[in-house]
Amino acid sequence: MAEEYEEYDARVPILMYHAVAADPNDATRVLSVTPEAFAEQMAAIADRGSTPIGTAELAAAWRSGRPLPKRPVLITFDDGYEGVHRHALPALAKHGFPATLFVTTGWLRGPYDTGGALDTMLDWDQVRELAAGGVEIGGHSHTHPQLDQLGEQRLRFELIHCKEIVADQLGSVPASFAYPYGYSDRRVRRAVRETGYAQALAVGNGLARRAQGPYALRRVTVRRSTGPDEFARLVEGRAIARTFARDRTLTKGYAVLRRTRQVRGRVSGAGA
Repeated sequence: MAEEYEEYDARVPILMYHAVAADPNDATRVLSVTPEAFAEQMAAIADRGSTPIGTAELAAAWRSGRPLPKRPVLITFDDGYEGVHRHALPALAKHGFPATLFVTTGWLRGPYDTGGALDTMLDWDQVRELAAGGVEIGGHSHTHPQLDQLGEQRLRFELIHCKEIVADQLGSVPASFAYPYGYSDRRVRRAVRETGYAQALAVGNGLARRAQGPYALRRVTVRRSTGPDEFARLVEGRAIARTFARDRTLTKGYAVLRRTRQVRGRVSGAGA
């Protein structure tokens, strides 16, 4: 039976999706996939014999030392676009795949809508249907800010308000979190842990490993330009560094700029 399980410190691909839409707007187009592409990607996962699992399941296994299923993969969605219900849910259900949806509570249609959404979003009835269909619902903040640029009070508000809204609407407290834009630092990760989330996902465009810790698990980006060959490499964990070489260069440069802004902001605040 050993061949049915993955090694304890496996490198796991966590796929990060956003919108699933035939005709997204300009703001979400690059990070969207067509419904046809998504269905083909789910079929490719099934054909390969991979085993999709949830975010909470992965983190719990790594905490306890339990083995993972053979060829594990995670399917995750950020923000809460309406196409996740309209297009992704039927494709997931066809194969019996679990997934995780990280919702920006202030972007969803309904009583908490702040008006900041980039495209057509889910409403809470649709979120409940996704949860009933085997999709883990996690938090993604309330208004989708860059959390590491916030002061402590606003940071805690974004984390706690998001968690409270999800709990109120679904009747269960979200265990998982995904950082908006993938940005976090030690202070943000500590706040996520202290506000009750058990694990959190970044981006990083690399494979997740137990050694990253439960609050900095990496994901790989699936976008409109991701073709079948590249998708196969992502799921198989091949040539990840080469695939995202340009993204990493841009990310490193922007990280330096953002750290400079943080330091300037703290200095300005101290002198006020």
